[in-house]
Amino acid sequence: MKRSWFPALLTSGVIVFLFVPLVVLVTNSFNASRFGGGWEGFTWGWYEKLWDADEVWESVRITLKIAVSASLASMALGTVAAHALHRFRSWLQSAHSMLITLPLVMPDILMGMSLLALFVLTGIETGLITIWVAHVTFCLSFVTMVVLGRLQDFDFTLIDAARDLGATRTQAVCKVLLPLLLPGVLAGGLLAFTLSVDDYVITFFVSGPGTTTLPLRVASMMKTSRSLPVINALSTLLIASTFLIAALSFRLQRRS
Repeated sequence: MKRSWFPALLTSGVIVFLFVPLVVLVTNSFNASRFGGGWEGFTWGWYEKLWDADEVWESVRITLKIAVSASLASMALGTVAAHALHRFRSWLQSAHSMLITLPLVMPDILMGMSLLALFVLTGIETGLITIWVAHVTFCLSFVTMVVLGRLQDFDFTLIDAARDLGATRTQAVCKVLLPLLLPGVLAGGLLAFTLSVDDYVITFFVSGPGTTTLPLRVASMMKTSRSLPVINALSTLLIASTFLIAALSFRLQRRS
């Protein structure tokens, strides 16, 4: 039977569509031309300007602070939520499952508006705390789904064996369950970290004065053409970091 060339052609087209813009962006970060219309020579100048852009690094500090704390909270809450959903069956767990799934299907703009309305109604001033709560809200769902998938293949007879050998319930959880779930939990945490760093729409609604995250900073820099080369340099560093985190997450998932 003659092999079809269409799947290979379609796959190549998708790869080109996804990665050629990234290649152009990375190339322009080393281009001496301010507007990237043509190649005017190799330069590190845009990275030097990025290094001196204090407002950008302040946004990076705020973004990493929120992303790390939100990821850690999501890992803890998501693991507990996944265990409850896997072990128990009741109407309460059905409602729990719906609440966990809702942030995955709800549009970001609707979620951002809903959280802002909640904060205004309760009188909470927007700032770091509101951004953190919003990020935990949607990161929790992703971590729960990753850990839940790991639990579906988990052999719970190992817990029973540990109990038969004299381990308490707490010891069985800490020395058997959690170590075996750790790769899945870390993979979910890395996914939550990436989503938190990348989020713009929800953060736009719940951020306050002095809490400009990196996506918000980049969006404001896009309004002036003189900032475009610096954005290219910053985006190149973000792309490299994203690929590194994605590779680490993939490795952890395969290990799990």
